[in-house]
Amino acid sequence: MKLKLPATSANLGPGFDALALALDLFLEIEAEAAAQFAIRASGRNHNLCAGLKRNLLLETYQTVLTAEQRPVVPLAIRMRNGIPIGMGCGSSAAARLAGVALAAHFGGLDWGSGKILDYAAQLEGHPDNVAACWHGGLTVAAPALVQAQPLAVVSIPPPPGWRALLVLPEDPVATAKARGMLPKSYPRQEVVANVQNVALLTIAFALGRGDLMQLATRDRLHQPFRMQLCPLLPALLPLAGTHGVLSVTLSGAGPAVLLLIAEDAPLQELRAAVLRLATPVAPVEILATTLCRQGAGAYLP
Repeated sequence: MKLKLPATSANLGPGFDALALALDLFLEIEAEAAAQFAIRASGRNHNLCAGLKRNLLLETYQTVLTAEQRPVVPLAIRMRNGIPIGMGCGSSAAARLAGVALAAHFGGLDWGSGKILDYAAQLEGHPDNVAACWHGGLTVAAPALVQAQPLAVVSIPPPPGWRALLVLPEDPVATAKARGMLPKSYPRQEVVANVQNVALLTIAFALGRGDLMQLATRDRLHQPFRMQLCPLLPALLPLAGTHGVLSVTLSGAGPAVLLLIAEDAPLQELRAAVLRLATPVAPVEILATTLCRQGAGAYLP
């Protein structure tokens, strides 16, 4: 079985646990039944990906088969990873989706695309990254009114020419730690402001209105509380509206920062500006990527 799962950047500012964007950085997997588990990994964090212990993909695969009372078929897996791990780029969503899809295939579960997505979203605890990873584009995801019904997902194709820069610090941040920074409740005016901005963000993306993105990506629910843990965000926020930068947001829970940029953005000048602002905060890696139109579900056999 072959899988190709894109990186994802969730929230885009105000779309907390609802919006995510797929990026053209991939976890690519080939798996076949074997006498014992084995992983040959290349690419980013390949040593971590190749480990058989505390491996989220394998743990998910085994959990699903055990829960469904199916034999755990050992797999020989070859993978190439292009998704930064522990940076807020959807690595756990990709691993969980891969584990569920492999379990459905090798366990003979006869699950359709929607069931695989729903199961992975339940394991992940929030639907945003898994929805974008599975469907591509900018996805809006929400649980159904009735528990037995599938997740509601809409995918919006990226505007032509829009691209992204990911600015990655050296040290990862655990999502649980980033979520622990958030308050238990919010004033009504803060929630209303986010509702207004996320509505504007969705329309701006769908219509390719880059001129609205700086306003539409303002957030009051999570980014202000994560700046101490993710200091690259306040350092890079001044780039919004300059050098062809449409928006600057945390990528998911951070610590990476996502810059959406226009087609005519001067990349060399922009990279220099990013380094000038980021270097006093932390050493960084800058990844340029296009936006992904097709999610992992499109590659299912």
